[in-house]
Formats: sequence, structure tokens, C-alpha cells
Amino acid sequence: MGSKEKERDVPRNQEKPLQSNGAALSAGQVEGEISSGLGNRENWAPAHGRRVSLEEYWEKWYGRPHAHIDVSYEWNNGILEAKPLPTYQQTKQYRWFFGLLSFYLEVNPIATILCLETGAHMSVPDETRPSGQWEVVFKPDIGIIRDDNPAAWRDTEEHSYAGVCDMIVEELSDSTTAEVRRDTEEKREGYARAGVREYFILDAKDRNMHFYRLGAAGNYDEIGPDAEGVIRSQVLPGFQFRREDLLRQPAHAEMARDAVYAGYVMPDLQVAEIKAEKAEKRADTEAQRADSAEEALEALRAEVARLRRQGS
Repeated sequence: MGSKEKERDVPRNQEKPLQSNGAALSAGQVEGEISSGLGNRENWAPAHGRRVSLEEYWEKWYGRPHAHIDVSYEWNNGILEAKPLPTYQQTKQYRWFFGLLSFYLEVNPIATILCLETGAHMSVPDETRPSGQWEVVFKPDIGIIRDDNPAAWRDTEEHSYAGVCDMIVEELSDSTTAEVRRDTEEKREGYARAGVREYFILDAKDRNMHFYRLGAAGNYDEIGPDAEGVIRSQVLPGFQFRREDLLRQPAHAEMARDAVYAGYVMPDLQVAEIKAEKAEKRADTEAQRADSAEEALEALRAEVARLRRQGS
């Protein structure tokens, strides 16, 4: 591809058709996209579905390529894919879970969080593809990179990550069936192939909520909640949460007093409350002692008065 052609945008009426999993969508699928309200991607993601080289992606499409449109593209085996727009409920759930991870890593600084539309470049052999490689630059909603990961990222100046995250969390995009399939099938298979040890899919509507752990065979096994509905991570030892809390999203202060979260959520609040409780107990004890002393003094005064009456 020549330099002039690389720099030229394809006219809107010549845009390539919408793509899913690297293949053009059928007319029926496109109609479904349009009926959902996201088929008119040319309004907010005019390059969605365009085939570009990895070099061109890094050069032109990785950041914010459109001057007046706030859209972020991922690169999926040569195809540009616009990151879907979130709803309020999805954003709210994402922020709650991000806060939970932040609390954990503040107490247990064993990993780094990848976020803010930072791309993770992953490439692994895949004999089913003509290129023989499954190669993507995905921008996970949350990526966890442990400090013992062979591809360290902490304290670097890089604007992308060339490695495999230990944990990836995606807030489900569900405006279309293609988006649901991308998170629940394509990304699940790809992340497992790449070796992402845990993959969590959050869903504000609770239709496709999943928590996966990489098994010995290289496929994901579902992480089931225990009898109390608690999900536990192995990538982040001690990181646990109730599945129902992803929907309820309790306040931090409430969680700090909850045995499931007390080990890492707002420990300073717990310490302060323990100190306050001890101080209150001391005050109560001193007050009781003062009351006892006052009662003893009153009894002594009464006895002195009685003796005086007898003497008179």
C-alpha cells in the first residue's frame, strides 16, 4: 500500500461492509445492526470494518484518528473494530468493579492495572488462519498484569502493552448479537489461546455474566460461586466478591464492614472504627468507675450523717 493511499480515507459510500470476527456481515446481520441503533456506525466510527496492516494501525488508528469523533479502534487480525459505546448501567458496574480492584491492589501491590484504552498486542500460532497467527491489539476494559509476569509493564513509558495480561475483565457490549458474540465467544477463545489466566465478563443485565479460569487443557473453565455466592480469584490471591454485589453495587463503607471484603476494602476505616470502639469502651468504663465512686461517696456521707445524729 502506497503512502498516499495509506493516508487517504475511503469515501463513506465506498466503506467496506461491517465486519464481525474478521468477516463481512450478511445483509440480515447488517439490518440487525441498523435496527439496534448501532448500524449507522459511519456516524461515530467511519472506519469500522476496514482492513489495515498492523503497521498502519499503530501509525494512524491506535489513538484517536478522527478529529471530531471520539472513537477508539481495536485491531482484530487485520480488521479495525470500533469499541462499542457503553450505557449508564454498564459504566456504573465497571466503575464499581474497577474500584474493588483498586482497593485490593492498594493493600496488595502485586500487579498493575491496564486501562484507559491502552492496547494489549497479542500474537499466538493459529493453524486455522491463513496467516498461521491469531494476532490482535485489543483494548480490554481492565487488564491485570502481575509483577511476576514475564512481560513487565510497570513504570514504563510505553503507550501499549506487548504481552499477555494475567487477568482480563470486559464489560459486556450487548447492543447487538454480534457484540455479545464477540465478548462471549471470540474474545473468550482468543484470550484462552493467548494464555490469559482469568477472564471475567461483567454484564449489567446479568444475561451473560461469566468468570473463567484457564484449565490444564488450555480452555476456560467456569469459576462457580461458593455456597455463599462468592467468586474467588487465583491470579489475585484474596481478591473475592459476591456475584450479586456486581448487580447491587454496595457502598464502600458497607463493604468495609463485610467479612467478604474486610480484608482489603477501606482498611483505614476499619482501623479507625476499631480505635473509636475501644475509646468508647474505655470512656464507658471510666464513666462506670466514676459512677461507682460517686455512689460510694454518697454512701459514706450518709453514714457520717447517721453517726452524727446518733451522737446528738
